[in-house]
Amino acid sequence: MSTNTIDAGMLGKMFLAGARNLDAKKEWINELNVFPVPDGDTGTNMTLTIMSAAAEVGRLENPTMETLAKAISSGSLRGARGNSGVILSQLLRGFTKVISNETVLNPQILAAALERGVETAYKAVMKPKDGTILTVAKEAAARAGQLAETAEDLQPFLEEILQCAQETLLKTPDMLPVLKEAGVVDSGGQGYVAVLEGALDAFLGKETAGPVEIPKMEKTVLPGASVQEEADIKFGYCTEFIVLLENPLSTSQVEEFKEYLSSIGDSLVVVADDELVKIHVHTNDPGKALQKGLGHGQLSRIKIDNMREEHQEKLFKEAEKAAQAPAQEMKDVGFISVSAGKGMGEIFRELGVDYLIEGGQTMNPSTEDMLNAIGQVPAKTVYILPNNKNIILAANQAKALEKEKEIVVIPTKTVPQGITAVLNYVPEKSTEENTQSMIEQMGYVKTGLITYAVRDTHIDNKEIHQDDIIGLGDEGLLAVGQEIEETALASIQAMMGEDAELISIYYGEQVEEEKAQELLAAVEEQYPDCDVELNDGGQPIYYYVLSIE
Repeated sequence: MSTNTIDAGMLGKMFLAGARNLDAKKEWINELNVFPVPDGDTGTNMTLTIMSAAAEVGRLENPTMETLAKAISSGSLRGARGNSGVILSQLLRGFTKVISNETVLNPQILAAALERGVETAYKAVMKPKDGTILTVAKEAAARAGQLAETAEDLQPFLEEILQCAQETLLKTPDMLPVLKEAGVVDSGGQGYVAVLEGALDAFLGKETAGPVEIPKMEKTVLPGASVQEEADIKFGYCTEFIVLLENPLSTSQVEEFKEYLSSIGDSLVVVADDELVKIHVHTNDPGKALQKGLGHGQLSRIKIDNMREEHQEKLFKEAEKAAQAPAQEMKDVGFISVSAGKGMGEIFRELGVDYLIEGGQTMNPSTEDMLNAIGQVPAKTVYILPNNKNIILAANQAKALEKEKEIVVIPTKTVPQGITAVLNYVPEKSTEENTQSMIEQMGYVKTGLITYAVRDTHIDNKEIHQDDIIGLGDEGLLAVGQEIEETALASIQAMMGEDAELISIYYGEQVEEEKAQELLAAVEEQYPDCDVELNDGGQPIYYYVLSIE
């Protein structure tokens, strides 16, 4: 029997099935990275994005098309990570705008929704390229539009859309030479196809329902280095609640309350007035904390998070925000920077950055992370330094969602560009003048990244073998070698120009200072006319981050 409509219940199942299929294939999609380095995160970013929306959908008991559309759009927009995740969220956003006022979906409505999704996604990307997820989505939407005119049964309609997406995906290497040389299809396009495949399976009754779980981010460790264990979490539950007091607490009662909570946990914050007490504590027994609170009044706004299952840093920031003292006085300008590594963070702090978002390659912060950071900076105008080309779209998406403050995204693609940008901020200049100056000055910075190859490949007429040390520059491959410091020196040689004045070297968490000093001496000897500086960046993934100005 033919089926020509999809109701909200079925669409919800199809969406969740698409999310699960993407989750199941994310590691394979990660490996479709053009450059064979340990930072392939397209699959992870797309999965975290769609799972944020899937979690919202999973909470709907009796979804209507309107509530389903809102959950998909809001969840994916705020959970979007990386360029691929942001593009996916925009495809979903446009799609849901068309379906939100419908009761059931037919081929004509689905075709219009797919087309609206493509239009919305293309607007979010400044310079769209053929051979990417956008191309796959565009061709699939175009095919849907052609078929919708005569479609009478949804099964062949949906199957032909998927087939078109799959065929377009296989053509992406012919559209982007860098894909062909690396021998891979576009990873974002592959992720989009995975979503369509899962959705079709659910429509055909092949998908088995299951719980939606948001995957955790994993830390990458360089080969040959000891595995860095995560710090043991002594107290596993971040517990927050408010006690609506029956009677005001005396000073001694407040101190007794604090002492008890300190005996069962740490990271304690207790803010009391005559009417309520706000509590934040990390403990292994939230029930004891809540029971103690009940002795003084009714409980409100209870929030308990298992920190062993969540991203610890993000939870801590949220807890800190919820339990913070009265807001600071607003200033005119503030700065947010994305960086990874203790040393890198200290450099940005010394330059006056107000808020650091821990992130970078393999751990792209989400739009929600950006919005939380904006809320933490007490400034009317907030500059955001993404410091990674894969984070700029999420920053711009946060800018579009923020309604109270003026947000300026400086499109820094590397940490050295971010450092140069903030160095060139002048308080006496206007926002427009500073934005222009910061963007102009960061354009003079050349960046090199030293890491290792995760597979054999061939790029820029160079043979690369697994575990080779490689140097990546702003435009492509700089050097390939067997030794870390030798490859770093060769990368600097490839980056040098006649007008070079300053060479900066940031060594990572896997590099011994003695080795970094040896590289410093070699660079100083080879380039006596340049100033050369060495910094402990402490960054993961990359043995060295290099910059030349």
